[in-house]
Amino acid sequence: MSDRVTIEIDGGVADVRLNRPEKMNAVDVGMFHALVEAGESIKADPSVRAVVLSGNGKGFCSGLDFENFQKMAGASSDISVGDVSEVGARNGDRITNIGQQACFVWTEMPAAVIAAVHGAAVGAGIQLALAADIRIVAPDAKLSVLEIRWGLVPDMTGTQMLPRLVGLDVAKELAFTGRMVSGSEAKELGLATRVADDPHAAAMELAQEIAGKNPAAIKGVKALLNMAGHATLAEAFKAEERTMGSLIGSPNNVEAVTAYFEKRDPTFADRDVQ
Repeated sequence: MSDRVTIEIDGGVADVRLNRPEKMNAVDVGMFHALVEAGESIKADPSVRAVVLSGNGKGFCSGLDFENFQKMAGASSDISVGDVSEVGARNGDRITNIGQQACFVWTEMPAAVIAAVHGAAVGAGIQLALAADIRIVAPDAKLSVLEIRWGLVPDMTGTQMLPRLVGLDVAKELAFTGRMVSGSEAKELGLATRVADDPHAAAMELAQEIAGKNPAAIKGVKALLNMAGHATLAEAFKAEERTMGSLIGSPNNVEAVTAYFEKRDPTFADRDVQ
């Protein structure tokens, strides 16, 4: 795996960090691939129960590495060739291209994903943060749907994730203007779940708490909540019924109840088998 993204796993928590601090974690082709590879490797690891996604250095992610892409574009009269075209490539039957999957892999992650945002989270950076389940941001963080500055549109799943958090009108205002909002305003708008002076420490604490819950229940409730607004009520209610049926009486369900009444920490299996 590329050193553009680092992963440390301890106690069921994956600490995932964008690792181009000298570039403010700007996203180049290598970073797109590294994010996808990191996400897919964690998805395949049943021991991971929660993920913290952050950036090394002074910021979360400063967006696309335009200098890198301009150099590649300058090497050819056709901007769609070579490495640049990789970002729009689709693998098999996926609904995403590679650029979109760099974000969407965290949305489809069974485990809970918490973005810890400090410094800049703009363009590609804010779209990556939007892909997480929860966003903890520094009060002085800077967030922007910045693509309009370059005459472009968000194309890393942001157009679908943004209105789910802030509503359609606010999403349009942010995307139409590209204006910068602080972490504090992001909380007011619904872009951020909460504000913390040390987002990474707060995210790790929350991740450790989540990792102590029944992982099958966390996976189930994440999938159910992600259905909201995208499935009919009949489909959603049936999914609730199926999920609850798979959990009731399972070893992890029994362990949760037993540990509670015995006033001890539960010990859950990574894969809960009836």
